[in-house]
This record gives sequence, structure tokens and C-alpha cells, in this order.
Amino acid sequence: MSLAQEIKTANEVRIEAQRDTVTGVSDSLAISPLLPMPEVRQDTVFTDTIRRPQLLTDVVKYEAVDYMRLSPKENRMYLYNQAQITYEDMVITAGLIIVDNNKNEVYAFGIPDSTGAYSQKPIFTQGQNTVEPDSIRFNFSSQKALVYNSRTNQGSFNVIGEVTKRQNDSVYYMQNVRFTTSEDEENPDYYFYARRIKFVPQKKIVSGLVNMYIADVPTPLGLPFGYFPMTEEQTSGFIIPSFGQTNQRGYFLQNGGYYFAISDYADLLVLGDYYTNGSYGLRLESNYAVRYKFRGNLNFRYENLLDSERGFPDFSQRTVYNLQWTHNQDAKANPSSRFSASVNLGSSNYYQESVNQSNTANFLNNTLRSSVSYSKTFDGEPNVNINIAATHQQNTNTQQIDMTLPTLQASMGRIFPLAPKLGVKKGLIENINLQYNMRAENRISTTDSLFLSPQMFRDANYGVQHSIPLSTNFKLFRHFSVTSSANYQESWVFKTFDRSYDPNTRQVVVDTIRGFDSFRSYNFNTSVGTTLYGMKSFGRDKKIQAIRHVMRPSISYNINPAFDQYWDEYEIVNEQDPALNRIVEYSRFQGSLYSPPGQNFASSLGLSISNTLEAKVRDKDSTATEPKKITLLNNFSVGTAYNLAGDSLRLAPINMRGSIPIIQNKLDINVVANLDMYALDNNNRRIDKLNIANGGSLFRFTMANVSFGYNFSSKDFTDDAGENKDRIDNETFRGGGRPDDLFGKGTDVDGRFFDEEEDVFEGDERENDQWYNYKIPWNFRMQYTMTYNNTARQNEISSHSIMFSGDIEIAPKWVVGGSSGFDLKDAGFTYTQLRFQRDLDSWRMSFNWVPFSPRASWYFFIGIKSAILRDIKYDKRNEPDRRL
Repeated sequence: MSLAQEIKTANEVRIEAQRDTVTGVSDSLAISPLLPMPEVRQDTVFTDTIRRPQLLTDVVKYEAVDYMRLSPKENRMYLYNQAQITYEDMVITAGLIIVDNNKNEVYAFGIPDSTGAYSQKPIFTQGQNTVEPDSIRFNFSSQKALVYNSRTNQGSFNVIGEVTKRQNDSVYYMQNVRFTTSEDEENPDYYFYARRIKFVPQKKIVSGLVNMYIADVPTPLGLPFGYFPMTEEQTSGFIIPSFGQTNQRGYFLQNGGYYFAISDYADLLVLGDYYTNGSYGLRLESNYAVRYKFRGNLNFRYENLLDSERGFPDFSQRTVYNLQWTHNQDAKANPSSRFSASVNLGSSNYYQESVNQSNTANFLNNTLRSSVSYSKTFDGEPNVNINIAATHQQNTNTQQIDMTLPTLQASMGRIFPLAPKLGVKKGLIENINLQYNMRAENRISTTDSLFLSPQMFRDANYGVQHSIPLSTNFKLFRHFSVTSSANYQESWVFKTFDRSYDPNTRQVVVDTIRGFDSFRSYNFNTSVGTTLYGMKSFGRDKKIQAIRHVMRPSISYNINPAFDQYWDEYEIVNEQDPALNRIVEYSRFQGSLYSPPGQNFASSLGLSISNTLEAKVRDKDSTATEPKKITLLNNFSVGTAYNLAGDSLRLAPINMRGSIPIIQNKLDINVVANLDMYALDNNNRRIDKLNIANGGSLFRFTMANVSFGYNFSSKDFTDDAGENKDRIDNETFRGGGRPDDLFGKGTDVDGRFFDEEEDVFEGDERENDQWYNYKIPWNFRMQYTMTYNNTARQNEISSHSIMFSGDIEIAPKWVVGGSSGFDLKDAGFTYTQLRFQRDLDSWRMSFNWVPFSPRASWYFFIGIKSAILRDIKYDKRNEPDRRL
């Protein structure tokens, strides 16, 4: 038997024993009721220690607010009100703590407050684990404990057990247990009930017979045993597939597979689809990241699609695939070099044929693009930049693929050979500077059917282009800025084409000549510009106090010599009528990697003027001391050119462009228009005659385009400013789609929309019983475009459409959204998607519906939010009917 005794101190004060007037609290663990005992009152918190007895391995520290009472007869110590016991890494706090020295045990209970409610319940803490029960019984010798009605939080789980036996600091056995991810542990919307479990904190729960309850109602969902991982680290595990039915492929299991937690820096997701008609799909996705260095995502998808059944006349088989790779280097990783990748390539019809919900918002894409690049800067004087890149562009409609494998670019910084060593550069001579640029590339143009075939590489064009730009700038008459430049360019190619006419076959014969060849060209240009300001004041007492007009006129001159030495000719002979013989000029560099220089001398004069109109208005805020500046017209420019060397049609069409602000910093209307002074003949071709001289107006309106985009939400009227989510996490954007949802939203394997936060309603403190309509969250996006074409008297609107999307929280935790558009020219709706989301506290429910179009379909999902129980879900979908 171990005995605890007090440590005497020099300041010890003996107090006479008195009758205890405090009513004792009964022991809920069947310990005999407490008898009145002497009370030691203290003005401050009493702290003492117990000397290490024979069987204890550490000092037991204790404290209490009201009193500490010793009972020599029972060999017990009683601590009352905010009592605390500390032993090794174990801490117990409670309203009442009893230390039994005979049994080496400690008992902890709550105490009644002034209203009689059970308060100051025990809190058992050991290491990182905390348990909050109704009462505790702990043995110092065996380190075991009995805990009644314990509550603990482990990761996403809230665990409530009727009786808990602490085997050691890492294993607990619990009886009649409820565990759930619901935040409301007293009245959870769902929970799992098990009669007996083994609980390893921060690692796992292993249970016997387990049954799922929803709103305290037992469900048929039960298991003879259960295993629930609770580690906060990534763990490998199976992913349960979703099931459904299609018209052409039968029943299916989709998005089932295995997740591999490879390391702290990388993972691998393997998913598969299987259809009863024999179709199948495979998806491999890996995410990797190293903090302060880089992060990326690699995704490969392959699908073998069978329509109908083998032997049927409508049976067909095809394979589609898609490869995506995104790599971003942290800006802090290396200031002088950078590597990045954005790859999206595969079958042109992948997004159109795939039925996976994650591709919903990408099937409208008609272009796939890829780029992988590495750049390096060599510091010095001058510095040198090198960039190596491989690019890819694929038209999914025509199945045309254009690639560069690779492109090497090198450039040298500007050199001012005549600048002074000290001081500012002045004048024409001192500002003369030159550079050197080099571009070498291997360009490939092919189609889907020839991709990666030997012919694709045989048809490649490669070459090198060098350029040396020489320029200078200076002031003229103090108010005019003059810029002059000359550029020398030399191009090397390794494939040219010789052309001739074969009178026997009456066809042009093109011979490919492989070998080194080159051509050189140069040009010169100069420009003069200035800035003019105009101001009109109306007085500080007016609503519009002043208007300022800023004009930037400029005149430029360009000259391009004739390089007819690189041009040849052949004659097309008409044997029946020699008068119809004609001479065709060509260059052997036509069709090579770089276009040949022009054979005609060109000299042109360019004119342009840019306008900005701003106003100062009285601020609506009466406390503002300065007027508010707004933009009325933003960078509205007018430009044209005159060909000095041309023999006809010398004046180019007048181009106008600019933007008109409607709502400051929110909505700008962009306008582009072309005006032509020349008339058209009866065949709608331009002739060298002014339109006004041909009986028309001074200018002929040939083209116009008006477009604008507008995004606004309820946050625009509050101080909340949302942050843009990283686009690398948006698979729709990685797949070449829009970062917004104007083309609809795709979903991941958990039924979550790609732009949806982990908890859409997080931070929402509204009560359900409050009035709601005065602060309904909403957002809206709109895109409008209209193009008018009249180049050849069409006088038609070639395109006219409006697209819109938005979401509105119609009630607490109810979100309704949609994406659609309307073709105003053809009077028809574009791709339309309707979305419904419901937050069910611990659950998420969503419904995605495409009501019409050949891709009419719907998708329903309900599942638990927690990532630990992500496989507890139900989803059902009706796929598009491919036969349409």
C-alpha cells in the first residue's frame, strides 16, 4: 500500500479543525457517501505536491479553488471546485476529485451549480488526446481507467461512449458507442452505433456489429464489423464506385478504384469504369507538391466505348484518350530559372464522347492547347535569356494538330554602345541601342489519325531565325517624342520547294529540295507622337466639376525594300490559245518554315489618335474632401494607313476601337469598327474609286463588334471580398474550358462542383427562423457579343449571342444555379445546365440537370461531407442518349 503525505513548508500555518458546512457530493461509482469533514478554506488556489510513493513513478500535483480536505480514516483526499490532478502526461480537471491512497486511484465528478445543473464535468487529457466524460475512475498503478459517458473528438469524428475502459495511453475499449462526423454530437443528424469497439486515438476505430442511424432511426445499412481510419495523414484505400444504367451500354460501375498515398509529396488515384456491354474506362491521376518549390497534377484517361451490342447493325467501337499535365514552379524556388507545363492533348472527340460528369463543362471546347517551357537567365552585362518550349494546338472540329517540338529562343539584353559611362543618356546618338534574338524551332502539322506516326516526323519543318533590332529615341522641339528603328533578319531553312508546270499532265509540279538554304531581309520605321491635354472646369459647387480630355496623336513611317532575288517564275501554257498563257511568280521558300520576304517595294504612312475622357464629380460621401474621378471614354483610338508605293487602293480602312465604362471597375462595353472610303463594283470587290464619288456616303461601314462581360454578386454590396481559387484545382479549366461556369460546371467523383468550397455554407451564422429575404447571397455572370459584317454588301449580323450563369441561396443552405445562353441570331438556347445544392449539415446533396439538347441528362448525388466517409454516398444519373 502506498501512502501520500504532505510536504511541510516553512510557511505552514496550522488551522483548527471545524465542522464542515459544505454538503458532500455522492460518488457515482458506488463509493460510499461522503461524511462531513473538516474544511480548509483558502483565499487563493491551493497547490501542493505528493511525495513519490513506492509504486508511483512521478510526482502527483493537485490544486483546487474552494478546499482541499484530507481524511486519515479513509486515507483519501478531496479536492472541490475547479480541481486538477497532474500525473506524468495525464491531466484531470473536474468539479470534485477524490484521491484514494489505499487503491492508488483517483475519481473525478462534476458538481451541481447554483441552478442544480451538473457542471464542471471531468476533462481527461493525455498527450494530444482529450476525453470529456461524466465521471472518471483512474488507477495510478495500472494506468487504466474507467470513463462513463465520454465524449472525444478525433479528426472529423465525434465519439460518444457509454462506458470506456482505458487499456493504456493508446488503446481504449468502449461499450455502446455512437460516432459521427456531425458537429452536433448531442443530436447528430446521423451516427454509427456499435455495441463494442476498439478505439486507437488518431489512428482507427475497429468495431463489431455496426449499424447506421439517420435522425435516431435505424437503417438497414449495417455491417458485421467495421474499420474506420481516423489518421489525419493520407492513407491508401479503396474507392467505392457509383452505379447506374445507360440506354446503349447497359448497367455500369463508374469511378471505382484505389487511392495510393505514396508519400507526403505525391499520391496516385486509380479509377475504372465498366459497362455490361463490354465498354470500360481507366483513369490515372497523381498530385504532387513540394512546398516552396513546385506543385502539379498529372491525369491520364482512356475509354474503350462500345455502342449497342456485338452483332447488331448499329454496333460501333472506338477508343478515346486524354492526357493532362499541369506543373507550377514556386516563384521563390529559383529567381533565375523557371519550368512550367500546361498540357491537354488527346483524341479530338474525347470530351464529346466521354460520359464522365467531370467533363460536362468541357464538351463545348473546340481547341486543346499545351505548353511545356523552361527559361533561364544568365546575369551579366548584357544579360542573356534562354527559353526552350514545346507547344501543341489541336482543333477538335477539323482534327488538325499543330506542334513545335521544340522551340529554342535566345536573346541578349540591350546594348547602348555610344552611351556615356556615367550620367543620363541624351539625344539621338547616345540612345542608339541594339539586341540579338535567335529562334530555332521544329514545327509539325498533322492530324489525329497520323499523330505520333513516322510520317508526322517526316513532314516536319525546322529552321533558325536571327534578328538584330537597332533603335533609338529622342525629343524633338521638347514636346514631340521620336522613335526610330531598323531590323535585320536572317532565316535558315532546311527544306525548300521548287515549282514548275507540266504541260503533259497540265498540273503544277512541286519538288521538295532538302538541304540548307537561307534568305535575308531588313526594314526601317519611325514614329513621332505627343500628348495633348484639354481641361474644362465648371466650378466646385457643380455636380460635374471638371472634364479632362487627353489626346495622343502619332504619325509613323514604314519602309520595306523589295527582295525579288528570292522569287522565280514559271509559265502555265495553254496549247489551244497561247494568248491565255500566264506567268506565275513563286518563291522556293513558300511552304517552308518561314515566309519569304516581299518581292515588291512597300512604303506606308500611318496615322492614329488615342483619346481618353475623364471627369471629376462631387463625391456622394459628404465627408470626402476631394472630388471623385471617373472615366467617360477609355482609350478610344482611330487609325489608318496610306500606301505611298501602291498604284491603287492606297488608303487602308479606318479602324476604331475603345471601351465605354458603364459601371466603374465593373462593366465596360468594348467596341471595334471598320470604315472604308473605297467603293465596291458589281462583283462586291473594292475598286480604286471613292465611295462618295460612286454615289454613296463618305465612309462605307464594313464591320463592327460590341462585347462586354459583367460579374457581380451580393458581396459587391458588402465589405466581403472573395479570393480567386487556384485554377490548378479546377479540372474544367485544366481541360481547356472557361474558368467561370458560363459553359456549366463539372463535378468530381465526390459529386462536388469544381469551384465549390469544402463547405459552401461555412461561416453562415444566420438562424433558420430569422427573416431571410433581405440578405440573400447571390452571384451573376453575363457575357454578350454581337458582330456586324458588311464587307461585301452582306449587311448582316454574323453572330449575336448572350451567355449567363448564376447562383442564388433561396433559403438557408439551399442553393439554386444555372448556366445557359441564347443565340439572338438563330433564336435558340445554347447549352443549358440547372444546378440544385442542399447542405444537410453532415451531408451534401446536389442535382445537376441538362433539360434539353442532344446531351440532355441528369445526375443526382447525396453523400457524407467528411473525407473519411466519402464512400458512403448514393448517386444516380441518366446519361445523354448517344443515338440522337
